[in-house]
Amino acid sequence: MPTALLYDCFSGISGDMHIGAMLDLGVPESMLRAQLSKLSLAGEFSLEVAPGSRMGITGTQATVRLAPDAARPHRHLANIVQIIDKAQFAAPIRRRAVGMFESLARAEAKIHGTTMDAIHFHEVGATDSIVDIVGAAVCLEHLNAQFVGCTPLELGGGMVRCEHGLMPVPAPATAELLTGIPCRYGGVNQEATTPTGAVIVKEAITQIDAPQGFTTERVGYGIGQKEFDIPNVLRVCLGHVAERQDYDVETNHQVECNIDDMSPEAFAPLLDTLFAHGARDVFMTPIVMKKSRPGTKLTLLCGQDALDELLALVFEHSTTIGVRVTQVEKRMLPRELRTVQTSLGPVQVKTVTLPGGSQRWKPEHDDVQDAAARNGLSYLDAAARIQREIDPQAKSE
Repeated sequence: MPTALLYDCFSGISGDMHIGAMLDLGVPESMLRAQLSKLSLAGEFSLEVAPGSRMGITGTQATVRLAPDAARPHRHLANIVQIIDKAQFAAPIRRRAVGMFESLARAEAKIHGTTMDAIHFHEVGATDSIVDIVGAAVCLEHLNAQFVGCTPLELGGGMVRCEHGLMPVPAPATAELLTGIPCRYGGVNQEATTPTGAVIVKEAITQIDAPQGFTTERVGYGIGQKEFDIPNVLRVCLGHVAERQDYDVETNHQVECNIDDMSPEAFAPLLDTLFAHGARDVFMTPIVMKKSRPGTKLTLLCGQDALDELLALVFEHSTTIGVRVTQVEKRMLPRELRTVQTSLGPVQVKTVTLPGGSQRWKPEHDDVQDAAARNGLSYLDAAARIQREIDPQAKSE
Protein backbone atom coordinates (compact mmCIF):
# COMPACT_ATOMS: atom_id res chain seq x y z
CA MET A 1 0.00 0.00 0.00
CA PRO A 2 1.30 3.52 -0.78
CA THR A 3 3.17 5.25 2.04
CA ALA A 4 1.72 8.53 3.35
CA LEU A 5 2.83 11.30 5.71
CA LEU A 6 0.70 13.78 7.65
CA TYR A 7 2.23 16.94 9.10
CA ASP A 8 0.36 18.18 12.18
CA CYS A 9 1.88 21.62 12.74
CA PHE A 10 -0.36 22.68 15.65
CA SER A 11 2.67 24.41 17.23
CA GLY A 12 4.36 25.43 14.00
CA ILE A 13 7.44 23.99 12.32
CA SER A 14 11.12 24.83 12.06
CA GLY A 15 13.99 23.08 10.36
CA ASP A 16 15.41 21.47 13.49
CA MET A 17 11.95 20.38 14.68
CA HIS A 18 11.51 18.67 11.32
CA ILE A 19 14.77 16.75 11.62
CA GLY A 20 13.78 15.69 15.14
CA ALA A 21 10.37 14.45 13.99
CA MET A 22 11.89 12.50 11.09
CA LEU A 23 14.39 10.78 13.38
CA ASP A 24 11.60 10.08 15.88
CA LEU A 25 9.64 8.41 13.08
CA GLY A 26 12.50 6.02 12.50
CA VAL A 27 14.76 7.63 9.89
CA PRO A 28 18.21 6.16 10.74
CA GLU A 29 20.39 8.76 12.41
CA SER A 30 23.56 7.15 11.05
CA MET A 31 22.23 7.44 7.49
CA LEU A 32 21.35 11.11 7.96
CA ARG A 33 24.76 11.91 9.43
CA ALA A 34 26.50 10.10 6.57
CA GLN A 35 24.59 12.14 4.00
CA LEU A 36 25.18 15.46 5.78
CA SER A 37 28.90 14.70 5.98
CA LYS A 38 29.02 15.02 2.19
CA LEU A 39 28.46 18.78 2.49
CA SER A 40 31.62 20.85 2.11
CA LEU A 41 30.90 22.38 5.50
CA ALA A 42 33.06 20.07 7.62
CA GLY A 43 34.03 21.68 10.88
CA GLU A 44 31.40 24.41 10.53
CA PHE A 45 28.60 22.57 12.33
CA SER A 46 27.65 19.63 14.50
CA LEU A 47 24.29 17.87 14.71
CA GLU A 48 23.18 17.13 18.26
CA VAL A 49 20.37 14.58 18.70
CA ALA A 50 18.86 13.75 22.09
CA PRO A 51 15.55 12.77 23.67
CA GLY A 52 13.47 15.80 24.64
CA SER A 53 10.07 16.78 25.92
CA ARG A 54 7.72 19.75 26.07
CA MET A 55 4.89 19.83 28.61
CA GLY A 56 4.95 16.05 29.01
CA ILE A 57 5.15 15.16 25.31
CA THR A 58 8.37 13.27 24.59
CA GLY A 59 10.16 13.05 21.28
CA THR A 60 13.48 13.81 19.64
CA GLN A 61 15.26 17.15 19.74
CA ALA A 62 17.71 17.91 16.96
CA THR A 63 20.00 20.94 17.17
CA VAL A 64 22.43 22.19 14.54
CA ARG A 65 25.34 23.81 16.38
CA LEU A 66 27.64 26.17 14.51
CA ALA A 67 31.33 26.13 15.34
CA PRO A 68 32.35 29.33 17.19
CA ASP A 69 34.74 30.33 14.40
CA ALA A 70 32.49 29.26 11.51
CA ALA A 71 32.03 31.82 8.76
CA ARG A 72 28.56 33.30 8.32
CA PRO A 73 28.49 34.44 4.69
CA HIS A 74 25.49 35.92 2.90
CA ARG A 75 25.18 33.34 0.14
CA HIS A 76 23.41 33.67 -3.20
CA LEU A 77 21.28 30.88 -4.66
CA ALA A 78 24.14 29.91 -6.99
CA ASN A 79 26.51 29.50 -4.01
CA ILE A 80 24.09 27.18 -2.24
CA VAL A 81 23.40 25.11 -5.37
CA GLN A 82 27.16 24.77 -5.80
CA ILE A 83 27.50 23.41 -2.23
CA ILE A 84 24.70 20.90 -2.87
CA ASP A 85 26.10 19.83 -6.24
CA LYS A 86 29.60 19.38 -4.80
CA ALA A 87 28.17 16.88 -2.28
CA GLN A 88 27.08 14.60 -5.16
CA PHE A 89 23.83 13.53 -3.54
CA ALA A 90 21.50 11.13 -5.30
CA ALA A 91 19.41 12.95 -7.89
CA PRO A 92 16.11 12.91 -5.90
CA ILE A 93 17.80 14.41 -2.80
CA ARG A 94 19.53 17.05 -4.89
CA ARG A 95 16.26 17.89 -6.66
CA ARG A 96 14.37 18.30 -3.37
CA ALA A 97 17.04 20.42 -1.69
CA VAL A 98 17.58 22.72 -4.67
CA GLY A 99 13.80 23.02 -5.14
CA MET A 100 13.40 24.27 -1.57
CA PHE A 101 16.09 26.91 -1.98
CA GLU A 102 14.61 27.98 -5.31
CA SER A 103 11.22 28.47 -3.61
CA LEU A 104 12.90 30.56 -0.92
CA ALA A 105 14.70 32.63 -3.55
CA ARG A 106 11.46 33.11 -5.48
CA ALA A 107 9.68 34.35 -2.34
CA GLU A 108 12.50 36.71 -1.39
CA ALA A 109 12.76 38.03 -4.94
CA LYS A 110 9.07 38.91 -4.94
CA ILE A 111 9.38 40.65 -1.55
CA HIS A 112 12.42 42.69 -2.67
CA GLY A 113 11.22 43.31 -6.22
CA THR A 114 14.28 41.72 -7.82
CA THR A 115 15.37 38.45 -9.43
CA MET A 116 16.09 35.09 -7.83
CA ASP A 117 19.76 35.22 -8.80
CA ALA A 118 20.20 38.65 -7.21
CA ILE A 119 18.89 37.52 -3.81
CA HIS A 120 21.54 36.98 -1.16
CA PHE A 121 20.23 34.85 1.67
CA HIS A 122 20.75 35.96 5.24
CA GLU A 123 19.14 33.65 7.80
CA VAL A 124 18.28 30.85 5.37
CA GLY A 125 21.69 31.01 3.68
CA ALA A 126 23.44 30.22 6.93
CA THR A 127 25.07 26.87 7.51
CA ASP A 128 22.39 25.68 9.96
CA SER A 129 19.61 26.36 7.44
CA ILE A 130 21.50 24.51 4.69
CA VAL A 131 21.80 21.53 7.04
CA ASP A 132 18.10 21.74 7.94
CA ILE A 133 16.95 21.83 4.31
CA VAL A 134 19.37 19.20 3.00
CA GLY A 135 18.49 17.06 6.05
CA ALA A 136 14.79 17.42 5.21
CA ALA A 137 15.45 16.31 1.63
CA VAL A 138 17.42 13.28 2.83
CA CYS A 139 14.73 12.22 5.32
CA LEU A 140 11.82 12.70 2.93
CA GLU A 141 13.53 10.67 0.22
CA HIS A 142 14.28 7.91 2.73
CA LEU A 143 10.59 7.69 3.75
CA ASN A 144 9.50 7.85 0.07
CA ALA A 145 5.90 8.82 0.82
CA GLN A 146 3.63 8.95 -2.23
CA PHE A 147 1.07 11.12 -0.41
CA VAL A 148 1.93 13.97 1.98
CA GLY A 149 -0.74 16.05 3.68
CA CYS A 150 -0.77 18.72 6.36
CA THR A 151 -3.15 20.32 8.83
CA PRO A 152 -3.31 24.15 9.12
CA LEU A 153 0.06 25.54 10.24
CA GLU A 154 0.27 27.61 13.42
CA LEU A 155 2.26 30.74 12.55
CA GLY A 156 2.27 32.35 16.01
CA GLY A 157 2.01 36.01 16.92
CA GLY A 158 3.92 39.00 18.20
CA MET A 159 6.98 40.38 16.46
CA VAL A 160 10.06 38.76 14.93
CA ARG A 161 13.43 40.32 14.09
CA CYS A 162 14.66 39.49 10.59
CA GLU A 163 16.76 41.09 7.85
CA HIS A 164 13.94 43.58 7.24
CA GLY A 165 14.01 44.75 10.87
CA LEU A 166 11.31 44.14 13.44
CA MET A 167 8.27 42.68 11.68
CA PRO A 168 4.96 41.18 12.82
CA VAL A 169 4.73 37.40 12.67
CA PRO A 170 4.86 35.75 10.18
CA ALA A 171 8.14 36.88 8.66
CA PRO A 172 7.69 38.17 5.08
CA ALA A 173 9.26 35.07 3.51
CA THR A 174 7.05 32.76 5.58
CA ALA A 175 3.91 34.66 4.57
CA GLU A 176 4.86 34.53 0.89
CA LEU A 177 5.77 30.84 0.96
CA LEU A 178 2.50 29.81 2.59
CA THR A 179 0.11 31.54 0.19
CA GLY A 180 -2.66 29.07 -0.64
CA ILE A 181 -1.93 26.89 2.40
CA PRO A 182 -4.35 27.03 5.40
CA CYS A 183 -2.75 28.62 8.46
CA ARG A 184 -3.67 29.65 12.01
CA TYR A 185 -2.55 32.75 13.87
CA GLY A 186 -2.05 33.74 17.49
CA GLY A 187 -1.95 30.31 19.10
CA VAL A 188 1.35 31.38 20.67
CA ASN A 189 2.80 34.86 21.06
CA GLN A 190 6.07 34.07 19.28
CA GLU A 191 7.21 33.00 15.84
CA ALA A 192 6.03 29.39 15.53
CA THR A 193 6.74 28.68 11.84
CA THR A 194 10.07 29.80 10.40
CA PRO A 195 10.84 30.37 6.72
CA THR A 196 12.86 27.13 6.70
CA GLY A 197 9.95 25.19 8.22
CA ALA A 198 7.51 26.83 5.80
CA VAL A 199 9.47 25.86 2.69
CA ILE A 200 9.90 22.28 3.89
CA VAL A 201 6.13 21.86 4.24
CA LYS A 202 5.37 23.74 1.03
CA GLU A 203 7.67 21.56 -1.05
CA ALA A 204 6.79 18.29 0.70
CA ILE A 205 2.99 18.26 0.67
CA THR A 206 0.98 16.82 -2.17
CA GLN A 207 -2.40 17.89 -0.76
CA ILE A 208 -4.07 19.84 2.04
CA ASP A 209 -5.35 17.78 4.97
CA ALA A 210 -4.96 14.04 5.46
CA PRO A 211 -4.78 11.75 2.41
CA GLN A 212 -8.10 9.97 1.91
CA GLY A 213 -8.13 6.62 3.69
CA PHE A 214 -4.99 7.44 5.70
CA THR A 215 -4.07 4.92 8.40
CA THR A 216 -1.39 5.90 10.93
CA GLU A 217 1.33 3.38 11.70
CA ARG A 218 3.88 5.51 13.58
CA VAL A 219 3.91 8.99 15.14
CA GLY A 220 7.04 11.10 15.54
CA TYR A 221 7.53 14.24 17.62
CA GLY A 222 10.18 16.86 16.90
CA ILE A 223 10.87 18.94 20.01
CA GLY A 224 11.23 22.70 19.51
CA GLN A 225 13.83 24.93 21.13
CA LYS A 226 11.38 27.51 22.54
CA GLU A 227 8.95 27.35 25.42
CA PHE A 228 5.34 28.11 24.46
CA ASP A 229 2.06 28.09 26.38
CA ILE A 230 1.26 24.94 24.40
CA PRO A 231 3.60 21.99 23.74
CA ASN A 232 6.19 23.25 21.25
CA VAL A 233 6.40 20.06 19.20
CA LEU A 234 5.95 19.08 15.58
CA ARG A 235 3.91 15.93 15.12
CA VAL A 236 4.37 13.91 11.93
CA CYS A 237 2.38 10.73 11.30
CA LEU A 238 3.65 7.99 9.01
CA GLY A 239 1.20 5.49 7.56
CA HIS A 240 -0.39 4.28 4.39
CA VAL A 241 -3.46 4.73 2.23
CA ALA A 242 -5.56 2.05 0.64
CA GLU A 243 -4.51 1.42 -2.94
CA ARG A 244 -8.07 1.38 -4.18
CA GLN A 245 -10.55 4.14 -3.48
CA ASP A 246 -14.13 3.13 -4.20
CA TYR A 247 -15.45 6.66 -3.77
CA ASP A 248 -14.54 10.14 -4.86
CA VAL A 249 -14.63 12.44 -1.83
CA GLU A 250 -15.57 16.10 -1.88
CA THR A 251 -15.72 18.49 1.09
CA ASN A 252 -18.60 20.96 0.97
CA HIS A 253 -20.15 23.66 3.07
CA GLN A 254 -23.85 22.94 3.58
CA VAL A 255 -26.04 26.03 3.93
CA GLU A 256 -29.62 25.61 5.17
CA CYS A 257 -32.47 27.91 6.06
CA ASN A 258 -36.20 27.50 6.78
CA ILE A 259 -38.56 29.80 4.87
CA ASP A 260 -42.30 30.21 5.47
CA ASP A 261 -43.01 33.74 4.20
CA MET A 262 -41.90 33.74 0.55
CA SER A 263 -43.96 33.30 -2.60
CA PRO A 264 -43.39 29.86 -4.20
CA GLU A 265 -42.73 31.60 -7.53
CA ALA A 266 -39.62 33.22 -6.04
CA PHE A 267 -37.85 29.91 -5.42
CA ALA A 268 -37.18 29.10 -9.11
CA PRO A 269 -35.15 32.29 -9.80
CA LEU A 270 -33.41 31.85 -6.45
CA LEU A 271 -32.23 28.35 -7.43
CA ASP A 272 -31.11 29.55 -10.87
CA THR A 273 -29.10 32.37 -9.29
CA LEU A 274 -27.40 30.08 -6.78
CA PHE A 275 -26.41 27.56 -9.45
CA ALA A 276 -25.11 30.35 -11.68
CA HIS A 277 -22.80 31.59 -8.91
CA GLY A 278 -21.09 28.34 -7.98
CA ALA A 279 -23.50 26.23 -5.92
CA ARG A 280 -22.71 22.55 -6.44
CA ASP A 281 -26.23 21.48 -5.51
CA VAL A 282 -29.43 23.21 -4.41
CA PHE A 283 -32.65 21.54 -3.32
CA MET A 284 -35.83 22.24 -1.34
CA THR A 285 -37.64 20.12 1.26
CA PRO A 286 -41.24 20.69 2.45
CA ILE A 287 -41.26 21.02 6.25
CA VAL A 288 -43.67 21.86 9.08
CA MET A 289 -42.40 24.70 11.25
CA LYS A 290 -43.46 25.90 14.70
CA LYS A 291 -47.16 26.56 15.22
CA SER A 292 -47.73 24.02 12.42
CA ARG A 293 -46.84 26.52 9.71
CA PRO A 294 -45.91 24.87 6.38
CA GLY A 295 -42.50 25.93 5.14
CA THR A 296 -39.63 25.09 2.83
CA LYS A 297 -36.09 24.15 3.85
CA LEU A 298 -33.59 25.47 1.33
CA THR A 299 -30.32 23.52 1.21
CA LEU A 300 -27.27 24.28 -0.89
CA LEU A 301 -23.80 22.76 -1.14
CA CYS A 302 -20.74 24.74 -2.16
CA GLY A 303 -16.97 24.98 -1.84
CA GLN A 304 -15.13 27.40 0.42
CA ASP A 305 -14.32 29.72 -2.48
CA ALA A 306 -18.01 30.38 -3.26
CA LEU A 307 -19.40 30.41 0.29
CA ASP A 308 -19.40 34.14 1.05
CA GLU A 309 -20.92 35.14 -2.29
CA LEU A 310 -23.64 32.49 -2.04
CA LEU A 311 -24.54 33.52 1.52
CA ALA A 312 -25.01 37.09 0.31
CA LEU A 313 -27.21 35.89 -2.55
CA VAL A 314 -29.40 33.78 -0.23
CA PHE A 315 -30.07 36.83 1.94
CA GLU A 316 -30.61 39.10 -1.07
CA HIS A 317 -32.89 36.80 -3.08
CA SER A 318 -34.94 35.18 -0.31
CA THR A 319 -36.80 36.33 2.79
CA THR A 320 -34.68 34.39 5.29
CA ILE A 321 -32.90 36.29 8.07
CA GLY A 322 -30.55 33.50 9.15
CA VAL A 323 -28.80 30.42 7.81
CA ARG A 324 -27.02 27.40 9.24
CA VAL A 325 -23.57 26.54 7.84
CA THR A 326 -21.90 23.17 8.42
CA GLN A 327 -19.05 21.33 6.74
CA VAL A 328 -19.98 17.98 5.23
CA GLU A 329 -18.12 15.28 3.34
CA LYS A 330 -19.69 14.03 0.14
CA ARG A 331 -18.76 10.55 -1.11
CA MET A 332 -19.47 9.84 -4.75
CA LEU A 333 -19.09 6.96 -7.15
CA PRO A 334 -16.25 7.60 -9.62
CA ARG A 335 -17.77 9.01 -12.77
CA GLU A 336 -16.86 9.74 -16.35
CA LEU A 337 -18.72 11.91 -18.86
CA ARG A 338 -18.29 11.02 -22.51
CA THR A 339 -20.06 11.66 -25.82
CA VAL A 340 -21.71 8.73 -27.62
CA GLN A 341 -22.98 8.86 -31.20
CA THR A 342 -26.61 7.69 -31.57
CA SER A 343 -29.11 7.64 -34.40
CA LEU A 344 -30.62 10.80 -32.87
CA GLY A 345 -27.26 12.59 -32.77
CA PRO A 346 -24.43 12.91 -30.21
CA VAL A 347 -25.45 12.41 -26.58
CA GLN A 348 -23.38 12.84 -23.44
CA VAL A 349 -23.45 9.75 -21.21
CA LYS A 350 -22.46 9.67 -17.55
CA THR A 351 -20.86 6.38 -16.51
CA VAL A 352 -20.35 5.54 -12.83
CA THR A 353 -18.30 2.70 -11.33
CA LEU A 354 -19.78 0.82 -8.38
CA PRO A 355 -17.64 -0.44 -5.44
CA GLY A 356 -17.65 -3.96 -6.88
CA GLY A 357 -16.24 -2.74 -10.19
CA SER A 358 -19.42 -2.97 -12.29
CA GLN A 359 -20.71 0.08 -14.14
CA ARG A 360 -23.98 1.76 -14.92
CA TRP A 361 -24.69 4.66 -17.23
CA LYS A 362 -27.30 7.26 -17.99
CA PRO A 363 -27.71 9.80 -20.80
CA GLU A 364 -27.72 13.45 -19.78
CA HIS A 365 -31.24 14.86 -19.53
CA ASP A 366 -30.59 18.04 -21.54
CA ASP A 367 -29.06 16.07 -24.42
CA VAL A 368 -32.04 13.68 -24.53
CA GLN A 369 -34.41 16.64 -24.51
CA ASP A 370 -32.52 18.34 -27.36
CA ALA A 371 -32.44 15.08 -29.38
CA ALA A 372 -36.19 14.64 -28.92
CA ALA A 373 -36.87 18.18 -30.14
CA ARG A 374 -34.54 17.83 -33.16
CA ASN A 375 -36.15 14.57 -34.25
CA GLY A 376 -39.79 15.35 -33.50
CA LEU A 377 -40.10 12.69 -30.80
CA SER A 378 -41.50 12.71 -27.30
CA TYR A 379 -38.98 12.82 -24.48
CA LEU A 380 -39.91 9.30 -23.34
CA ASP A 381 -39.54 7.81 -26.83
CA ALA A 382 -36.19 9.54 -27.38
CA ALA A 383 -34.92 8.44 -23.96
CA ALA A 384 -35.89 4.80 -24.54
CA ARG A 385 -34.31 4.73 -28.01
CA ILE A 386 -31.06 6.34 -26.82
CA GLN A 387 -30.87 3.98 -23.82
CA ARG A 388 -31.17 0.93 -26.10
CA GLU A 389 -28.42 2.23 -28.34
CA ILE A 390 -25.91 3.27 -25.69
CA ASP A 391 -26.14 0.06 -23.64
CA PRO A 392 -24.04 -2.13 -25.97
CA GLN A 393 -21.65 0.78 -26.68
CA ALA A 394 -21.12 1.48 -23.00
CA LYS A 395 -20.57 -2.22 -22.27
CA SER A 396 -17.99 -2.55 -25.00
CA GLU A 397 -15.99 0.56 -24.08
